[in-house]
Amino acid sequence: MTSEIQGRVTEFRTDFQRLREEIGRVIVGMDRIVEGVLIGLFADGHVLLEGVPGLGKTLLVRTLAEALELDFNRIQFTPDLMPADIIGTQMIREDHETGRRVFEFERGPVFANILLADEINRATPKTQSALLEAMQEHQVTSGGVLHRLDEPFFVMATQNPLEMEGTYPLPEAQLDRFFFKLLVEFPSRGELATILERTTDVDVPEARLVMDRARVNEWRRLIRQVALAEHVRDYAVRMVLATHPEGETAPEMIRRFVRYGSSPRGAQALCLGGKIRALINDRYNVGFGDISEIAKDVLRHRIILNFEAEAEGISPDEILNSLIAELPRQPAGEPVS
Repeated sequence: MTSEIQGRVTEFRTDFQRLREEIGRVIVGMDRIVEGVLIGLFADGHVLLEGVPGLGKTLLVRTLAEALELDFNRIQFTPDLMPADIIGTQMIREDHETGRRVFEFERGPVFANILLADEINRATPKTQSALLEAMQEHQVTSGGVLHRLDEPFFVMATQNPLEMEGTYPLPEAQLDRFFFKLLVEFPSRGELATILERTTDVDVPEARLVMDRARVNEWRRLIRQVALAEHVRDYAVRMVLATHPEGETAPEMIRRFVRYGSSPRGAQALCLGGKIRALINDRYNVGFGDISEIAKDVLRHRIILNFEAEAEGISPDEILNSLIAELPRQPAGEPVS
């Protein structure tokens, strides 16, 4: 690795740590969640957070936007929300010079660098799907006209557990667009005490600027240059293939409880996320551990369980724990590198 690239890697790791620490001045605990959100951001992906209301999910994304000085919009998803409320709509306006009426596109809240889709599973599937084009293509189409979104574009969605009243399951196609699905747990006794101290005193901490949008885009390009050895890439490929119950290497729990496995986007997320984990851990090459450490965040929303799993209360994480433990890091018959 050249000294120039080594210097850039060191700068990225420094910026990543500064950003994580700045968010930590506002957000109590949630270290794993914060790291996952930042990995999703720098990988040019989107992140889904699941947890009961009141755990700080909305505050986290607002704090991130402040630390990066990025345009931020929030959409509160409700059952009566319509697709036009997200992407915008064609409005009739009168030209004062000619007196003619013309159609003009009124941009919706999706036109932001960071978009918070709050309680996304409270809206109907039709409205949830309105985000698909924006999340995948970074553009929206209205009235046959294409409108590009500014970069970086990052969607962080929150959802309540599906067993809560008034929620709709997200369509599989939209779930697949999320780089990570992170589970937000209830704070510990000490963390809850710190939350009360920070939010009920006179001085409420606010995030300070760490980097701008140009810097974020620069680090996104750097990440793609990180080395990924063939045997590590093959490990990610075999892990995704093993999530399919009909696959030759699928473990028993996958064959028994999974209806459909991960799409190729799961393998892409494993590789990109592994590259970022390597950089923040002061390495310029991806190891097997980088892949396995993020596997549950990448795959838990990309496997669809069958009725037997639901009847027995088997969670995706239990199945993935079994997969990670049983999948060999090298195919049978090949020497371990």
